[in-house]
Amino acid sequence: MTELTLTTAPATALAESLAAPGSDASASPAPYLVPYLGAFTPQRLDAPEVETGALLFGAAAHDLGWLRRIAVRGEDRFRWLSGMVTNAIETLPDRSGAYNLVLNAQGRIQGDCCVWRDGETLELEVTAEQSEALFTHLDRFIIMDDVELVPLTGQSALGLTGPQSEAILNKLALSVPAGLSSVSGTVNEAPIRLFRIHGTIVPHYTLWASVEHIPALWHALLAAGATPVGTESLETLRIAEGIPAYGIDIQSRDLAQETAQERALSFTKGCYLGQEIVERIRSRGQVHRHLRALELTPNEPANLPAVGTEFRVADSAPDAKPAGHLTSVTALQLPGASRIFAIGMIRAEAEIGNRPLVYPGGTARILHTIPKLYPEIDHGLSAVRESA
Repeated sequence: MTELTLTTAPATALAESLAAPGSDASASPAPYLVPYLGAFTPQRLDAPEVETGALLFGAAAHDLGWLRRIAVRGEDRFRWLSGMVTNAIETLPDRSGAYNLVLNAQGRIQGDCCVWRDGETLELEVTAEQSEALFTHLDRFIIMDDVELVPLTGQSALGLTGPQSEAILNKLALSVPAGLSSVSGTVNEAPIRLFRIHGTIVPHYTLWASVEHIPALWHALLAAGATPVGTESLETLRIAEGIPAYGIDIQSRDLAQETAQERALSFTKGCYLGQEIVERIRSRGQVHRHLRALELTPNEPANLPAVGTEFRVADSAPDAKPAGHLTSVTALQLPGASRIFAIGMIRAEAEIGNRPLVYPGGTARILHTIPKLYPEIDHGLSAVRESA
């Protein structure tokens, strides 16, 4: 692992603050920075088991400075944006959000984003890695419409994740949004916007503030009891939650239904780019593969297969077509054990009969319902709580 300097690549506002000479950020020594979704960010800020524990049963503060916001302005903004993304926009309730895919005319995914509505204001929240390409893609379709896309600068975001997050927010005198929604507030007189975002195991929150207020907001979260964590543990949680990421699990060649992200699709809204393909798949037949959450059992402990590793149906012929391949994998450290979770693109016929999958070095099973897995984790973590 190489310690990177801020002169070699762009960094998030938090990374710059923590790496600044003389920083008393109290989170860690000078952090190792790694590229993640288009920006350099701290990889680790505490021991891995401490970070994972905070995310799963505590409250973890972390960087989200790789996120970008784009305002959609103009008289035609609601109608135009509804025609560009896969989810409902014109009926989006005030101060709420919706996850969306952005498609081309052939129905192939060009990116993903969250659309947020605040009164008559519309904003896209995207990763830095996607922001330029998505901006260019969307801008091409502003023809006779009164629409303007405006990147919002001078702001950055921090995250708060874990079942004890609400207690941290209460200490900061912030209202706690429910569902995918947002509220406004202040922390130490600095204005912030607080968003509740998607998660399948634990609550996730995003706090947006001006760049100059990010260091003070970070200190406030830690002073309220949050544990600092880096992107390494965030990736572990993302994979364990079975949430695919664009550019990692979701690729530009994929079709919307192949991602298995039904939360991104509305089948009752008006026309949008790529809708014909989405509707044809829904009405005439299913796609031939899906992204699935997986749990792996290696033959040797802690033996993680590489991304791209192929799966086969157990007892299939040696020359049988692969059942799919691995897109993300992680080892989740639990009290007394380590469990390996993954995301993979699995062919539909390989799911028939719920037959086990094999790969060189172990076996895999598909987790069709993520929450059923986690009472076991809660039970294991209760031992840590009792001994603390």
